Amino acid sequence: MFLSRRERGDQMGASALTGPVTVPGSGVGAYLEGERREMSVFAPGGYYWVPGLGDEVLVLKAGEQGEKPCVVGRAMGSVELGPGEVLVATGRAAIRLSPGGGVAVTGNLWVNGTQVGPPLPKEEDEERGED
Repeated sequence: MFLSRRERGDQMGASALTGPVTVPGSGVGAYLEGERREMSVFAPGGYYWVPGLGDEVLVLKAGEQGEKPCVVGRAMGSVELGPGEVLVATGRAAIRLSPGGGVAVTGNLWVNGTQVGPPLPKEEDEERGED
């Protein structure tokens, strides 16, 4: 008999949880079964993201006993996307990639430090109805 072996059935609690972010930025915190802080955030290679306050995030409990919780994503909400489309969006900026080869950019666009196209109106200008 090996006492050091653990059966999967012995582990307590869920291996993945969701909850709102309570501490944004580095060392992100979220309320899960209680508040957890200083969690690592994982994303696809080359993609960097910091969860915002109140974001509903998915947290995986890594480590042998779930001692290393990590944020792996956030709830998408409702977005109109076609099959195979990808949308990267934050605030008023967005990049939409379509499987047919289209790339749609919303927001101020800079290429090698040079702005392309007219700038977006400032939010206070939009509130006053100015362009």
